[in-house]
Amino acid sequence: MPNSSSITEFLLLPFADTRELQLLHFALFLAIYLAALLGNGLILTAVACDHRLHTPMYFFLLNLALLDLGCISTTLPKAMANAIRNTRAISYQGCAAQVFFFLFFISAEYFLLTIMAYDRYVAICKPLHYRSLLGSRACAQMAAAAWSSGFLYTVLHTANTFSLPLCQGNALNQFFCEIPQILKLSCTNSYLGEVWVLLFSACLTSGCFVFIVFSYVQIFRAVLRMPSEQGRHKAFSTCLPHLAVVSLFLSTAIFAYLKPPSISSPSSDLVVAVLYSVMPPTLNPLIYSMRSQELKGAIRQMISWIFLSSDRFSLFLHK
Repeated sequence: MPNSSSITEFLLLPFADTRELQLLHFALFLAIYLAALLGNGLILTAVACDHRLHTPMYFFLLNLALLDLGCISTTLPKAMANAIRNTRAISYQGCAAQVFFFLFFISAEYFLLTIMAYDRYVAICKPLHYRSLLGSRACAQMAAAAWSSGFLYTVLHTANTFSLPLCQGNALNQFFCEIPQILKLSCTNSYLGEVWVLLFSACLTSGCFVFIVFSYVQIFRAVLRMPSEQGRHKAFSTCLPHLAVVSLFLSTAIFAYLKPPSISSPSSDLVVAVLYSVMPPTLNPLIYSMRSQELKGAIRQMISWIFLSSDRFSLFLHK
């Protein structure tokens, strides 16, 4: 068996064996990737250009769209390239880079969703202190904390993973480089070195989860005490998109990593990996744009301006 010093590439799990199905998967992933680019790109442009959306909630949403773009761009382009080229290979350095960036974007997004829960808590439970607690400086510091925490966590996890000697070959049972699949290739006597990092990860993710749950318990208590039905509806409508995004993020990740071994197989693991790595970045823009009238109006106005500008440009060319 090769050791980690002799491995120059890893072999990823293909989606199909026949050429026709490979091309079909390429077309499907290309459509999903373009939809994710379009949705997150529209949110980025709308929030950046519309001054009415220069609020803490939409500032954090802009950061979420950036992280979603980074997350899906880490996995899908390589999968599409392998499908179109009919290959499974990814270089050792490419695999390390994919692990690093995917873990960075996914962990930073989780920390950012925790901060967004605090934003909703302050907006509903302490509305009079909202501007003082969440000014532009505080928002920038919290967003920077999410990004930097994700970076430090990723450096620790990635460095520890790729320092382990690998003695179980170089074939990964996943369509992208994923830490659990790489750990399966490690030598049995060195696997325990990852336990402390996994315990730290469990404590960190559990702490963020408890904070999100506590925030929403306080939010629901405050909303239920509101005398006006219209006020309760408005408060719930501002929380539902974030709650839906958190639920989608956590449910897919928990099912991917904590599903029973009895239902685990290469094909089911492949489907679950697509769900938790591809679906949230694609659906998050849709969830937010459906529930936020301000964001929907800004996107409509921006699209109208684009079409109007293109019509004026066409008239100019015909003159």
